[in-house]
Amino acid sequence: MNIIQIIPGSGGSFYCGNCLRDSKYVEALRQEGHQVVKIPMYLPLFADEHDISGIPIFYGAISTYLKQVYPIFRKAPKWFDRMLNSKPMMKLAASMAGSTRAKGLEDMTISMLLGEQGQQKEELENMVNWIAEHCKPDIIHLSNALLLGLAKRLKEKVGVPVLCSLQDEDVWVDVMDPSVQDKIWKLMHTRAEDVDAFVAVSNFFAEVMKKKMDLPAEKVKTFYLGVDYEDYKFISTKEKSRNVGYISRLCHENGFDIVVDAFIELKKKPGFEDVKLIATGGSTGDDTKYIKEQKRKIKENGFSDDFKIVDEFEEESIHSFFEKVSLVSVPVRNGEAFGMYLLESMASGVPVVQPALGAFPEIIETAGGGTVYSPNSPEKLSESWAELLNDPEKLEKLSRAGYQGTKEKFNIHTHAKEIITLYENLKK
Repeated sequence: MNIIQIIPGSGGSFYCGNCLRDSKYVEALRQEGHQVVKIPMYLPLFADEHDISGIPIFYGAISTYLKQVYPIFRKAPKWFDRMLNSKPMMKLAASMAGSTRAKGLEDMTISMLLGEQGQQKEELENMVNWIAEHCKPDIIHLSNALLLGLAKRLKEKVGVPVLCSLQDEDVWVDVMDPSVQDKIWKLMHTRAEDVDAFVAVSNFFAEVMKKKMDLPAEKVKTFYLGVDYEDYKFISTKEKSRNVGYISRLCHENGFDIVVDAFIELKKKPGFEDVKLIATGGSTGDDTKYIKEQKRKIKENGFSDDFKIVDEFEEESIHSFFEKVSLVSVPVRNGEAFGMYLLESMASGVPVVQPALGAFPEIIETAGGGTVYSPNSPEKLSESWAELLNDPEKLEKLSRAGYQGTKEKFNIHTHAKEIITLYENLKK
């Protein structure tokens, strides 16, 4: 099959679970013999990826924002758009405060969902015309429901089924001004008529989105995310130092401060003098002040020598990270639809300790490679770490169970075959 994946990029400035999800699926589908074209929106997917493929970035983050907020830019010449979408400008946009922040972007979100009726209708036509001219897809897959405004024109112009993944849209919409949240959810419900099927990443999130978007149950399927376990190196926890790790964007929403406070509390307990905290996952400009505050707390408590932030989090750097930690926690304050870092950790033999929120209990129970705790407080997280670090046999048991569970229940090649079956059924 010829498949198009339309994917918003993060620019590679932070660990983006949705970007990682899409990239891993594309690779797995290609290994199954299918042709897949990734089309990035807003920002590059990862470092220089769009340059390698030769595919343009549509809806460039800077020009899209300027045209939405300042109408004068809607008449800017083509060379101006090309400059804004250049590699240096995209790199700048990726690191800008607010470039990945939903609050304050209510009007743009509504406009994007309006599609051919929105302020970005010219960019929409550029995208559908480019796809129609350069690609002959059998199916088009949208990365998330915030892109539903693209679906109608894509179906009209390209004439193939369109389906849409569901993952963490609520994280974007529910932090917006309360006066527009309901309008956005209703608009997403209306635009849902333009796609043929939805694919949720967990049973938990399928139920969330059925309710928020008022979707018919038969239109929503659940396909777990997956990884190729052969891409990860299993190392027994008995061979590692007793370090705890954090891998996600270093921000308040993802609970990095909860991890820091839990670490400080753990270090104050006797018997944990050897434990270090290693954090990775990148950040945006919004997070600079926040990260400085976490470093200050650690320094004031005298634990600076036992704390490290690793700037690189792709390819070999992430494998090196997993080799150094015996536990991973990402205590996202409101939970998540899934959490790719859970699979990456467990596939590396690293047990996860997560709050009992969102899909975390579902994923951990299915894989068997971790524990959950409640409430999502530094005290409870510290207590959970201490229990496992003091029980090397249980830690090793979870390590091996998580590795095996990921291999059997979250194998990306199995899930790739499942989603191809869905694609084929939609074509009939």
